[in-house]
Amino acid sequence: MQRWSKLFIPTLREAPADAEVASHKFLIRAGYVRQLAAGIYSYLFMAQRTILKITGIVREEMDTIGQELYLPALNPREVWEASGRWSVMGDNMFRLKDRKGADLCLGMTHEEIMTDIARKELRSYKQLPQIWYQIQTKFRDEPRPKSGLLRVRQFTMKDSYSFDLTREGLDKSFDLHDAAYRRIFKRCGLEFVAVEADSGSMGGSQSQEFMVYTDAGEDLVASCGKCGYAANLEKATSQLAVEADQPATASGAREKILTPGTKTIDDVAAFLKVPVNNNMKSLAYVMTDEVKGQPFYRPLLVLMRGNDQMNEAKLGGAIGGREFRPMQEEEIVKYFGSPAGYLGPVGLPQVTLAEEKGKAAYAGDDKAFVVLMDKALDGRKNLVGGANVAEHHFVGLNRGVDFDVTTVADLRNVVEGEGCPKCGAPLKLGKTVEIGHIFKLGTKYSESMGATVLDENGKERVIIMGSYGIGVERILTSCIEQNHDDNGFWLAPSIAPFTVVVVPTVMKDAAIVEAAEKIAAELEAAGYDVLLDDRDERPGVKFKDADLVGIPYRVNIGKLLAEGKVEVVERAGSKKTEVAMAGVLEHVRALYNPRA
Repeated sequence: MQRWSKLFIPTLREAPADAEVASHKFLIRAGYVRQLAAGIYSYLFMAQRTILKITGIVREEMDTIGQELYLPALNPREVWEASGRWSVMGDNMFRLKDRKGADLCLGMTHEEIMTDIARKELRSYKQLPQIWYQIQTKFRDEPRPKSGLLRVRQFTMKDSYSFDLTREGLDKSFDLHDAAYRRIFKRCGLEFVAVEADSGSMGGSQSQEFMVYTDAGEDLVASCGKCGYAANLEKATSQLAVEADQPATASGAREKILTPGTKTIDDVAAFLKVPVNNNMKSLAYVMTDEVKGQPFYRPLLVLMRGNDQMNEAKLGGAIGGREFRPMQEEEIVKYFGSPAGYLGPVGLPQVTLAEEKGKAAYAGDDKAFVVLMDKALDGRKNLVGGANVAEHHFVGLNRGVDFDVTTVADLRNVVEGEGCPKCGAPLKLGKTVEIGHIFKLGTKYSESMGATVLDENGKERVIIMGSYGIGVERILTSCIEQNHDDNGFWLAPSIAPFTVVVVPTVMKDAAIVEAAEKIAAELEAAGYDVLLDDRDERPGVKFKDADLVGIPYRVNIGKLLAEGKVEVVERAGSKKTEVAMAGVLEHVRALYNPRA
């Protein structure tokens, strides 16, 4: 039993002015955290108790499928260069030098370090499969830290890694993590959804996110209420209604039309009196590439329907994870010979497309374009597009006749109301927070870093890997986002800092204090984490603090004691029940049994 008067629980009546989301406001007000710098927080007593309970649940479930390790947060440059991610991580990685001038970084994740252990220690197929995990601090130089613990620069992650000989083995490891994650999130009291996701800089063939719906989220998920389809917007697809093509020009060939003052898609559509989606929107970028080991920037043109928005994650995947950025004005003139607003694919020098180690490889000089077309345009006839001449557009454009493309890919953002790709029912979009992510990495890291074993025939085989992460603080913040009201929040009994708070309302009344001590001791002996609020404060102050700090059950001892009763309050829903003194343990146990 802990006594409130002896603890450091610095509750506040008001949230800081910069706190926008519920979890940020209540973590500050409830005395869980204090900010040290942007995106850097100190966890105080109440937060640490909850974090330890969450990590305890994570550890229990992960121990059923894997083995716990603990790896250094300080990593040498060489191991990240071996995977090719030293440069890919860019400014998101904290970098430093030691006193000898050697480059180091603070680990954002540990694929490289785990693979380094595997390549040095695993020799035979008999040592596989392996699942290794750790619970450790990670670092990310987040450009815009905000929303309390939702977007920070230092955080706690459970990251695990699987090593298998076959794709079927990887499938099993992936499924083991899927099941373990579902148990973890359920035990923590979260309502969640598993969705298809983009692998991003992690790479690999498949990934799945575990998401919590909340208005505080920055990710969007497209979901179908009919068949259960769900995908992150970076991965989501839809069934689109078939749109009528524009009639061919009178000559049957493309025509260049003067379109003065029409720099936007809407301007062009209105001027030519054609539907907006019959216009090809041309988005100009430059992307990183290399020829014979020499890096350079290459022009990239993306063709979209006029109303559609391009998804950057999808574009990154379509060009094999290469970096890209919008063209600057002088670059547009250099590559297109035209001002922005009149760009199009006709007459552009294009790369030739090959494949190298399963990844798109482009051949051509530094003026040759990669041209990508969104699938929604594929097969459309007689389109409108820029003529690469100021105040001019083409009408009657047809792929394969007037222009070619390097690749057709899904590049657009799904829009709410479009048809589900599986059943056709209308899709809905909702804001979410990611709490976990599982990846089938394949051989991305093991091949580049030389992690191999000998199979049963003595043949060297590249290890097949998976990577799996859980954001520990994300679990806490998501629970608060899902379970709060104007007075504070409540956590699941399994992760709350205390299960029950016992509140004697009048500390000068010896009978009330004695009854509170007795009930608190009885609950503690039954396995509950009990907080006794022994402060000499008004009952209203105690009740407000109890409602604020996330404890799921409260036992009030006051004037009902004269009748041999107390009041038990369930924080979720604020349900109050009068209970006989002798029946408090039985009543609380019916609500939650820590030993069940």
